[in-house]
Amino acid sequence: MAYQKIQPQFSKKTCRFCEQRIDYIDYKDVKLLQKYVNSIAKIDQRKRTGNCPKHQRALAQAIKRARIMALMPFVNR
Repeated sequence: MAYQKIQPQFSKKTCRFCEQRIDYIDYKDVKLLQKYVNSIAKIDQRKRTGNCPKHQRALAQAIKRARIMALMPFVNR
């Protein structure tokens, strides 16, 4: 009798912005943007955050704007 391989069931992450129906990600909301930046100040990838492509692009643009306006650091030391 052959054994069947049991694969773990992973639930797919859903986009937080789609769930809350947020259309515009504000670059001045630093507290929200900090959640999507790792300890080295790099923007977290879509796999890790669970964002949809549309909101991941908007999030990256908002983080870049916040960095230029000196609301967020480019590099953490």
